[in-house]
This record gives sequence, structure tokens and C-alpha cells, in this order.
Amino acid sequence: MNKKIAVAVIVIGLAIMAYFTLLPAPPPASTPEAAAPATMETAAAGDMPATPETPAAPETPAAPETPAVAEMPAAPAETAPPDAAEAPAAAPEAAPMDTAMATPPAESAAPPPPAAAAPPAGVVNVFNWSDYIDDANLEAFTRETGIKVVYDTFDSNDTLETKLLAGSTGYDIVVPTGTFLGRQIQAGVFQTLDKSKLPNIVHQDPAITARLAKYDPGNEYAVNYMWGTTGIGYNVAKVAAIMPDAPVDSWKLIFDPTILAKFKDCGIEVLDAPDEMIPAALNYLGEDPNSKDPAVIKLAEPVLKAIRPFITKFHSSQYINDLANGDICIAVGWSGDVIQAQSRAAEANNGVDVGYSIPKEGALIWFDNLAMPKDAPHPENALKFIDFMMRPDVAAKNTEYIAYASGSGDAKPLLPPEILENGAIYPSEDTLSHLYVVTPYDPKSQRVLNDIWTGVKAGL
Repeated sequence: MNKKIAVAVIVIGLAIMAYFTLLPAPPPASTPEAAAPATMETAAAGDMPATPETPAAPETPAAPETPAVAEMPAAPAETAPPDAAEAPAAAPEAAPMDTAMATPPAESAAPPPPAAAAPPAGVVNVFNWSDYIDDANLEAFTRETGIKVVYDTFDSNDTLETKLLAGSTGYDIVVPTGTFLGRQIQAGVFQTLDKSKLPNIVHQDPAITARLAKYDPGNEYAVNYMWGTTGIGYNVAKVAAIMPDAPVDSWKLIFDPTILAKFKDCGIEVLDAPDEMIPAALNYLGEDPNSKDPAVIKLAEPVLKAIRPFITKFHSSQYINDLANGDICIAVGWSGDVIQAQSRAAEANNGVDVGYSIPKEGALIWFDNLAMPKDAPHPENALKFIDFMMRPDVAAKNTEYIAYASGSGDAKPLLPPEILENGAIYPSEDTLSHLYVVTPYDPKSQRVLNDIWTGVKAGL
């Protein structure tokens, strides 16, 4: 009986277990851990903080990151944690995503491109006489302004005039002598100077400016750069050895053929400049050196032809070195050039003593001037260059270097006594009173002048 009861109990127990096993499992109970991911996803989707009804939000590890997460775009639904147990692990991954989103896009984070370089100040193209400027002043101009100086030289006013009349020279600054300046102004090759951009013009010597006005009425087209005289350079020792009483202070040394012939084998050079040599011959004859009368101009022809056999060379710059080296005895040249020859001989310590005289009969006073061609490609830079050259300290340096008198009156106090008191550079008032000027030739008289000179040079 007992066995039957025991078996019955076992069977009933197995039936009960089978019954409960076949029942569906109840849904999992809601837990605080399971609620947290749902709250974070809601905040992301609605860009809103967790609702106050959700008690689990404060306990969620990712809760401090909620503000950053709220700024992210809503995550796709499939990125939500698959079940509640993985929720705490999902929250820490939000931090690197938040950092990435807070970083600006790559193109915004890149450093700004370097500022474009300032455009170059450009150049100024200068056409000047040879040996006629202190190169240190060109370098100083470039340092102060950033403007590069392209510098070319010539040794004859005729060379310059040919270029100017042909046009399109490409130059911004040229340096014509007064006689040529006057007729070039008449030909319309220059532009007027904007004096409002030339503040240093106040330093110019009023007396020289007034003399320049004979070529440039109203001083509209040019400012004086340098001025000087045309006279006689000579080798002191060699001339004295050949003719102890040689008239070195007179045009007789040049235009009296019986005197000049004595120095033929020693070397004689004259300027290749009819507008200077012909007036000098007329002055020697007692005629008006500034005459434009063809009949008067022709009076110089036999004088020049009489001395032609004794002239070694016609050149307007070679005589500087030839005098300095002792290669010639006599030269008709420009004051500063002859003084440069003196300096070069002294520097070489070669024993050559070069002298200079302004003939007592009178001599030409000339003016070399800074002017701007009408088609100057860089007019603003040209004005800056002209203004710089008129600055007294710059003008004084140029005078010291090339031994010519400056157009800047205010440069004089800056000059050393050996320059300022040298009568060959700054002639005395008495000497100045004997100097003459030559104004531009009209076309007819210019042809006569050129024809005479061509014949003299050719020995015809």
C-alpha cells in the first residue's frame, strides 16, 4: 500500500513539472539598468534631455555626457544596444564620438594660407652719363624704397638725343645737358614734373635754377643734377717739359696750331661735341659763342681744321683714364672728369700730376639735368628717384664722388673744404662772370654745326 502511494506521488509530481515546463516564459521584469539606454536614445532622437519620470537616468554612467550626445545627429535605431545587459558598455563609447564631432572639419582646422607677398615696388630705368654717380647712392635708394635701379650710361648728348627722338626708350630718367634739354622740350619728348611729389626741390640752388630756366622756361620739365665748366686738362710735368711757358690758362694752348703742334707726339684728345668745341673756338676768336648765325658759326671751321692734324682722339670720356695714366698731355674736357683723373692718378700713386684750368677768355658753363621722357614706363618711381637725388646728403655724396658742383644749394655745407674751396668745382664769382651759356640751335644752324664737325673729324 505504501509503495502504491509513493508511486502515485511520484507520478503526480512529474505531471506537475511537465505542466509548468510547457507554460510560456513570463516577460522579463523591468530593471533600472534596462531603462537607461532607452532614455539616452530618446534624448538623442528628440535632442532633449532625459525625462524626469525615468529614475534610472541619474544612475546611468553615460549621463554626464548627455549634453554632448544631444548635439549629435540621431543615431539609427539599429545602433541601440540589443539588450539591457549591454547598456552600460555602450555609454562610454559616446565620448570618442563626441570628441570627434566637437572637432572642426579638417579644412577649417588647417592653418590659414600665408598672406600674399606684397607686390614688388618695381624698377626705375636710368640713362645717365658714365662715371657720374656714387653707386652707394643707388644702393641706398633701393634699400629705402624697394625700387630696383636699372642703370645704363652714355658718353654723348647726341647718343641720348637719338634715342629720345626715336621714342620708346624704356627709360624713366635721362640726364640731358641744358642746350639739348631746351630743344628736346620743344620736340615734346619730356613730361612735366609733378612738383608736389618732389618735396626736396626746396633744397635746390636758386641761382642755378634761374640759369636752368634759360633752357626750361618755368623749370617745368627738369631739375639740375650737376653743373660744371668745359676747360683744359693737362699733364703738368709733361707739358712743362715740352713747353715751360705753355699758356695752360688760355684757349691758345688748344686753338693756336703753332703751340698745339708741339704736343702732337704726347697725345691730345678733345670732346666729341660740336655744340661745345665750336662755341669755344668762336669765343677764342672774340665772336659770340652763342651765335646762331650760320655765317658766324662758319668762322670756327678754319680754326678747328688747322688743329685737326694734331688731335689724337675725339671722345667724351676716354680722356679721364688717359690723363690719369699719363697716356696723353692735353685734353679739352669737363671739369669734374679732369678732377676724377686727378683722383685716380693719386690713388694709383703713379706720379702723374693732372691740372685743370678754366681759360681766361671764358668758358662754357653747362647744366646736366634730371628729366622724365614722355613715355616713361614707371613715372611714379622716377619722381621718387629725382626727389631722392635732390636730398642734400645724397647730393653731397655724389659731388664728393664725381667732383662736380651739385644743383643742391643745401648740399654745400655738407661738403669737405677741399671740394667746396676748389675753384675748378665751384668757380669764384669773378670766374663765373666770364662763363657763357649756349642755348638751343634752330634746325638750320644745327645743320651748319653738324656739317662743320663732320668735316673736321674726317680731316676734310
